[in-house]
Amino acid sequence: MRKIFLAGAAMLLAGVGVAGAADVLPAPYVEAPIYEAPVSQPVAAAGGWYLRGDAGYSWNKVKGVDFLQGGLGTYAPFTTASLRSSYSVGVGVGYQINHRLRTDVTLDYFGKAKFRGSTTGSCGVATACTSTDLSSISGFGLLANAYVDLYKQGRFTFYAGGGVGGTRVKWEDLNNTSCQTGNTANCDPSFNHGGAAGWRFTYALMAGASVDITCSLKADVGYRYRNIASGAMFKSLTSAGYQGYHKSISSHEVRGGLRYGFGGCAEQEVYIEPAPVMPAVYK
Repeated sequence: MRKIFLAGAAMLLAGVGVAGAADVLPAPYVEAPIYEAPVSQPVAAAGGWYLRGDAGYSWNKVKGVDFLQGGLGTYAPFTTASLRSSYSVGVGVGYQINHRLRTDVTLDYFGKAKFRGSTTGSCGVATACTSTDLSSISGFGLLANAYVDLYKQGRFTFYAGGGVGGTRVKWEDLNNTSCQTGNTANCDPSFNHGGAAGWRFTYALMAGASVDITCSLKADVGYRYRNIASGAMFKSLTSAGYQGYHKSISSHEVRGGLRYGFGGCAEQEVYIEPAPVMPAVYK
C-alpha cells in the first residue's frame, strides 16, 4: 500500500514538472505570409490596316466674296453673301500604329451648298439697284489625317486629330439679276456667269469618340472643322478672266461612321497575382 502511494505521488510530481517547463518555454512564433502587389503588364494594342466610311452634315460659311467692277478695275465686296448647309459622304484607308496613334487618308464628297448673295450700285434700269446672285458649290476633298487616342474607358475611346490636303471645288454658274432698289419689278435681264473650278488647299481639325461594337468593328461619332482656301468663284461676261472671288470657306461638321480593322483585337492589360511568400516558422 505504501509502495502504491509513493508511485502515485511520483507521477503527480512529474506532471507538475512538465507543466512548469511548458510554462517557461515560449510559444511557437510564426510570421504572417507576405503578399506582393499585383504586377501590371500592359500589352500593346493590335496594329494593322483599317477601312472607314463616314457620312456627315455641315454648316458652311463663306468669307470675303468680292467682284471685279467692270471698267473700273477695282474690287468691291458683296453686300450680302451666305452659303447654306450641305451633306458629305466619305471613305478612307488607315493604319493603327499603336494603341495611341493612327493615321488615314480620306476621300470625301460634299454635296451642293447653295450660295445666295447681293450687290448694290447702278444698273441698266436705274442708278440705285440691288442684284440677286445665285449659285452653288460642291467638291471632293482628299486629306491625310493623324489621330491621337486621348482616353479609353471600357468600350469608349476619345480622340483628337488633324489633317491637311486639298479640295477640288466646283462652282455652278452664277445667275445674276439686278433690279431697281425698292421696285423688284423693274429689272435688268438675267445673266449667267460661268462657274470656277479647281483645287484649293484644305486643313481640318477633328475630335470625337469611337465605340467598340465587335473585336474589329468600331462606330465613330465626331466633329470636324474644315477650312478651304480662297480662289475664283465665277467668270466675267466681258473677258476671259474671272470676275468673282472668295476668301476661305469654313465648315462645322457633325459626322458618324464605321471603322473595320484587319489587325485583330487590342489586348487588355494583364494583372498577375504573385504567390504569397511563406517565411520560415520559428519554434
